[in-house]
Amino acid sequence: MASPTAPAAPGPLLVLGAGSQPYREHGLSRLAAVRPLVLADPQPPAWIRPYVDEQLAIDLADTESAALAIKTFAARTPLAGVCTYLEHHVELAAHLAGQLGLPGNPPAAMAACRDKALTRSRFAEHGAPSARSVLVANEDDAVEQARRIGYPVVVKPRGMGGSAGVLRADHDASVREAFHSAMWETVLGLDAYAVRGVLVEEYLEGPEISAETVVVDHQVHIVAVTRKQLGREPRFMETGHMVDARDPLLGDDAVTQAVTDAVRALGIERGVLHVEVRLTGRGRALIEVNGRPGGDLIPLLVEEATGIDLMAAAAALACGSRPELTATRQRVAGVQFLLPAFTGRHGPVPPLTDLRAQPWLERLVWTRHLGEKVTAPPKATIGDRLAHWVVTADTPEECRQHLNQALLEVCAPTAFTGHTTGCTR
Repeated sequence: MASPTAPAAPGPLLVLGAGSQPYREHGLSRLAAVRPLVLADPQPPAWIRPYVDEQLAIDLADTESAALAIKTFAARTPLAGVCTYLEHHVELAAHLAGQLGLPGNPPAAMAACRDKALTRSRFAEHGAPSARSVLVANEDDAVEQARRIGYPVVVKPRGMGGSAGVLRADHDASVREAFHSAMWETVLGLDAYAVRGVLVEEYLEGPEISAETVVVDHQVHIVAVTRKQLGREPRFMETGHMVDARDPLLGDDAVTQAVTDAVRALGIERGVLHVEVRLTGRGRALIEVNGRPGGDLIPLLVEEATGIDLMAAAAALACGSRPELTATRQRVAGVQFLLPAFTGRHGPVPPLTDLRAQPWLERLVWTRHLGEKVTAPPKATIGDRLAHWVVTADTPEECRQHLNQALLEVCAPTAFTGHTTGCTR
């Protein structure tokens, strides 16, 4: 396997999975800016065409057939590297890199990221700060373990993402209800790629952050901290993010140590990671490690705030070269997601011409179409988001003001009734 600091090999970069255009076009465009791309997807969408040289229509859930098809392609078109920005394909990317002799992580490391039970086990073995966690067999077992841990607890799927099926439970009855949600709830088709099972965990109280982390030659570099805004419990829906290039947590030794402990516990050697941490009264506690760049436009926020291109870094590491991690900006960027106030059909979208003209608005994107059915909190998932907007500013306070101004202007033009969709904070 090539060294991540060797000169980059010639040839295109293979990207596994396209994802949805509103959230993934930025990432794909940044990859395309530094390397010719081949994209493999079960049904390559039309929006990828400006960014890719070749498309491979491959069922990536069938990992054996996908690996055979990709190795056949690579035999006639040698690849420089393999990467993905989708949670679905991090294990396959690691397997392919190893089979093709390209830079990558050990497949076992990516399997440990995808399997939250294995993540917790590795954390416990290596002394990485985390929550107490038990894999449970059924709802009676879940109740028994919740009583042992002590209420409140968190009940979550073993292999899901996007906060799907993750619920706080305060008593026996809510544990039983949460167990069934964790067993069956899915998002973005992740159930086809997830290991089944349910965990009951200690509830960690405190703000949630993510450390946007780049691992080079086993060395951990936290290049940005994302402050997360969560919706109301018992769910843990992410409703917004903010990145400040001068965030004091960038110099927090406890955060750095927790992230370093997590990377070493899981055996991760290289790559761009999204490491979630809770800032509790007892210290920093790891939630999970995602073996790919953060979703929800976090790479865009990092680039707008710091000038560091996480997607270019991911491409460089996948192709065997050293990424550029020098910050060139000291700004703040934030994103906010609009959820429906009522379950029903998505209504008409206001033009918001004055808002779109604001210099601090990087984008405003409606992600659901007229007449589509959407579900309001508390049962909403990330698939029910109606819109999002990204803003930039010089300070966190100014960034929050811009986000709130956009929220007020998005909500103001339309009156909402019981069976339409509206705004919720």
